[in-house]
Parts: sequence; C-alpha cells; structure tokens
Amino acid sequence: MGLLLSSIHFSFASDVRPQVQLDGATLIGTVTGSVENFLGIPYAEPPVGDRRLRLPQLIKSYDGTINASAYGHTCFQQVSSSQPVLPAEVTDSLGPLLAQFAQGSDATQSEDCLNLNIIRPANISGNAKLPVLFWIYGGGFSDGSNSIPGYNGTAIAQRSIELDEPVIYVALNYRLGVFGFLGGKEVQEAGVGNLGLQDQRAALRWVNKYISAFGGDPFKVTIWGESAGATSVFLQLFANNGDNEGLFRAAIMNSGFAVPTGDVRETQGTYDSVVDQVGCSNATDTLGCLRLVPADDLLATANNFPTFTDFAGLVSPMLPRADGVFLTVPPYQLTSQGKIADVPFIVGDVKDEGTIFSFGSLNLTTDDEVASYISELWFPGSSPADLSALLQLYPSDPAAGSPFDTGSANAFSPQYKRIAALTGDWFFNAPRRQLLDRVSANKTVYNFRAFSSLAGSVRERTSQAWATVEKLTRTFQPHTSDLLNAFGPGDMTDYFIRFVNDLDPNDASGVYWPPYNTSARLTLQFNDGSLPLNVTADDERLAGTEELSSLIGRFSL
Repeated sequence: MGLLLSSIHFSFASDVRPQVQLDGATLIGTVTGSVENFLGIPYAEPPVGDRRLRLPQLIKSYDGTINASAYGHTCFQQVSSSQPVLPAEVTDSLGPLLAQFAQGSDATQSEDCLNLNIIRPANISGNAKLPVLFWIYGGGFSDGSNSIPGYNGTAIAQRSIELDEPVIYVALNYRLGVFGFLGGKEVQEAGVGNLGLQDQRAALRWVNKYISAFGGDPFKVTIWGESAGATSVFLQLFANNGDNEGLFRAAIMNSGFAVPTGDVRETQGTYDSVVDQVGCSNATDTLGCLRLVPADDLLATANNFPTFTDFAGLVSPMLPRADGVFLTVPPYQLTSQGKIADVPFIVGDVKDEGTIFSFGSLNLTTDDEVASYISELWFPGSSPADLSALLQLYPSDPAAGSPFDTGSANAFSPQYKRIAALTGDWFFNAPRRQLLDRVSANKTVYNFRAFSSLAGSVRERTSQAWATVEKLTRTFQPHTSDLLNAFGPGDMTDYFIRFVNDLDPNDASGVYWPPYNTSARLTLQFNDGSLPLNVTADDERLAGTEELSSLIGRFSL
C-alpha cells in the first residue's frame, strides 16, 4: 500500500482539473491561464517525532486521490527577538520590496513541511520531456518558503511559453533554523548536520524519479536559488565530492555563494543553549531528547538567537558548516579544495548587497568601533595590523560606500555606508569572484551584475505595488531586488529561461552575454534608464574583494 499523509487532502475533482498519476495515486491540480499548478506535494516523510533531526526519508509510493490545489505547510520560521529601528525613508523605500518576498500571515507553519510545488505549461503530453527549473528559496536559512508571493513560478512558466522555450518550474520547502541547521558535536557524531541541504538533495532525487509523470525531463534539471538558496546551490555543486548523481545539469546563483563558516562543532554553545532551554540538559542522550520535546518549545529557542537584522548582521549560528557528511570541509574552502560538479552555471550579485544587513549596526560610529566589529565577528583572532589594508580600501567617506554612486546621501550613521560596502563584498562579491576565478578556465560560466531597479528592463507592470517598488528603489539596488527582474518577466527572466533550455542564455537577437574569463572579466549588467543591458568588466573594488578573500582564508568563523 502507498503512503497517505495527514497533510494530503482528498477530493472528488471534476474532469476539467489537470491530473497526473504518481504510482497508484491520482494527483489533481488547478489551472491558471495557460499553466497548470500542482501544489503542496509531499516528497519526504514528515520529519516529526523520532524523525525530527534525522536525514529525510523519501516517500516510497503514493496511493489514493491527492488534492494538489493549495500550498502545503511552510517550515517553522525564526523570528528576530529584536528589530532595528529603521530611518523613515528606508522603511518607505524598502518596505514594498521586502513585502513582495515576505511570507503571508495566513501561511501555516509545521514540522510536516517537506513538500514541493510543480507549475507546468497546460495540456502538455506526458512524454514532452521539458527542461526543469528547480527553485530553492532564500531567507538566511532561518525563514522562507515555496509559497512566498514574489517567487512567481506561474510568471516563469508563462514567459517560457511566450518564448517558445517551455519549462517546468519546481519549488521545494526545506527545514530551517534549529530544525535544519543545528550544529554541535552531537549533531556531527550522529551525521545529521545541514539537514536543510539534505532535504534539498532528497527533493532533487524525488524530481529525478517523478518529474517524467509531469512531462519533465529528469536529465535536464537546472537548480536555481537566491541568497541562502543560491548558497544552497553552491553547496549542492560541491556535495558528494562534486558528483551530482545525474540530478541536475546546470545551476544559477543569485546573490549567494560560499559562506565564511567553519565546522558544525564550533557552534557547540548554541547546541548546549538549545538543550538547556528545552530542559534536556540532564538527558543521557540530549539529541534524542530534542526529538521528543514539543515543536513549539524547540522553535522558541530559535527565536532567542540573532537573525540577519540584528547587530551581528550575517553572522549566524544556523548557517551551513562542515559536518563530515554533506560538507567535508568548511564552505569557503570548497572553492580552493573541493571538487565541483561538471556543469555550466550563471552567477551574479546586485549593486548594493550589504545595505539591508547593516541597519542593525547603526550604533557603530567610529573607525575603532568598526575595526573591532569586523575583527570580533568576521575575522576572529585578527589584529589591527591584519585589518589595516582592508580599512584603507573601504574608507569611512560616505561617497565611497553603499548604496554606491549616491554621494553623501543615505549616510544613516557615520559608518553605515562603509559597513554596508564591506558587508556586501565580504559575504557576496568576494566569494563570487573567488569561484569565478577558480573554475572559469575549465567551465562555461556566465556572470551578471544587477544595477537595475527595473525601470526599462521589465516589459509590463500593471500592479500599483510593483510600480511603487520600482519608483522607490531607484537609489537602492538592495539584496533581493534582482528577483523582481528574474521573476518579472524581465530581461533576466528571458536569459535564464533560455539557459535552462539550451545551456546558453543567448538568442539570435538582443545583447550577447559572453562567457566569463579572468582576463576580460566580461559581465552582463542590468541597468536603469535608456541602456537596460550592457556588457562591462566586473572589476569594481577588485582590490577590496581580494583582500577580503585573503582574510577569510586566514581567519574563518
């Protein structure tokens, strides 16, 4: 008998709704215009009870009638215990943007959250063998889901039809925070580190097994993510010693690469704190005890740890780290020491990556305070002499800081723009460039920079909310803003869709996107104004990103 989960609803649907056979089950979806939606499909056993804090287990078979017309549960989300007080102009400018990629208040959270959505062109044949775009959401590995409104897979599928380059869009949920990225020696010894990454791998195996039933080609999968999702893609490329098991043939990374972290055992203090807070300190088997406590109690501990909006910014105890199973070396060492999957890929960053993550440190106002902040949080064990060259390359002059090219504007504190510039290059641009420099000689890779708030690059917007976003982000091109273009439909959408189909983002018309090499560093740039696209060299603050890469190599978190 096949497995039926409590999260699956039964339905006696009419014949007009699309149907797909999965093993002995009839999966019933919905139609939106020219695309069909199959939502909330469970791909693994619910990680509850004794399956909590264990590797995901794929569902072996399905049976019955499955209503796939509504999103499944989202995984438990971490909520910051404190929020920085933002300047009014920042709230006004970035609020509409962030709202597009925030989880709706009606989303139900649960441990039973390992589900995925499939959106495909309507009325395709079962043997269509369409390429697949597999989306991994961001959220700092502490929040996010496949039901966030801004992750509009319907727009992707619809645009692919218009381009006559049809694709199937798949988006999964994976475990977050203490449920998916808890560290400590107990976790390492049990082989259950980075469970969120293991969930992603399990979902890819599910796609490999079942996507043919939806008209997809299991051998033409492209994995795509943004922020933590892009970091996940990076780590999937290096997992299993670069053996992708035939699960994907290409990759796209928007604003996320190697994170500057070490080993899971280095977060032992976090593990011990969780154990203590839920009353497991006296247990002989503390990990086993964590599997038995109420989920709400475990979630409450997560909310006591900082998120990226807090003072520490992007420093978090819940980031991926070397666990001896999924990641055998620390993430930042993978680029130089690891073996990468032999697939082409696209990478890129936005202009002002660090701005959103730097509001929590507005209280830093002097050069000495910035030096101490960087030394203690980013490069433990470093001395003032170690940071001297870096701080000269990133001066406190607001005109040199981020948001870039805005002069003295947006200087919300004496050191804000400096910290924003450093943060963006430390966590995003430096590891992207390190990856490109390492692999571009032997692999086809494409590099982009998003300097656009979408004016001139998006074909059509009728929503007032989108119009507001476009107007208010003209001086900020912050982290996540490129997704407005990628899920557009915008120019980025078209390039990505062609890449998914042909492993080449170009067509016979339009601006040619050249493959990247270390000599010319040619990069496609998405801009505002009358020149929405141009090819340029990716060399801004090159000395700074090289210095940051050197420091990360010497002083890892």
